[in-house]
Amino acid sequence: MSQLNPDDFIITRKRKKYRFALFANSSLCYEFDEWDKSWPADVIEVGAGTGQFLVELASRHSDRRYVAIDVKGDRLQKGAREAEARGIKNVLFVRARADQLAELFQANSLSQIWLTFSDPFPKKRSSGRRLTHPGFLDTYRSLLRAGGRLSIKHDNLDFFHWTLEQLVAEGWQIDELSFDLHESQVDEDYKVLTPYEYRWLGEGSKINFVDCRAPQSS
Repeated sequence: MSQLNPDDFIITRKRKKYRFALFANSSLCYEFDEWDKSWPADVIEVGAGTGQFLVELASRHSDRRYVAIDVKGDRLQKGAREAEARGIKNVLFVRARADQLAELFQANSLSQIWLTFSDPFPKKRSSGRRLTHPGFLDTYRSLLRAGGRLSIKHDNLDFFHWTLEQLVAEGWQIDELSFDLHESQVDEDYKVLTPYEYRWLGEGSKINFVDCRAPQSS
């Protein structure tokens, strides 16, 4: 397949053109309409940013298949380049929206869904866009297999409290909960740092974390 030139993209900023070209030319990166829904993913991250968090997890667990999802391909290319440089092939990157998840993955197929530092959308009228809104929680429940987990990290305590309220109201079973993740005794995989996490910890913030299971259908 011929490689795309950065100038093929109708974007004003040259650096962004370059990043989109890197995404388009990577064998690990997919646009929404290129993705094969039958690919047997195990773990996904929604709103993955650069995807570097999943790259590290994929390097630790070569038997699992990871997919990083974000609407911005210019961010995802960074994780894809790191995975390629390290020879990690069990992680892929998809440019798509969170509301397209049901079109990307088969029902009851995932073992874990990660949400890391998603946009808190603090205005009340924007609550429906929060990735822990009941509408999204229902989608996650439909995609997770029995015993599958939803794992969430966030620095914003107000958003985190709101998220816990939604989880409880929707019947999710909380297995792990910490308001200071890096001083807790949870599994070390949960403590793998995202780029945002480096920043928040450097500023003295504490990281909130919850790991939960979806309610079982009656």
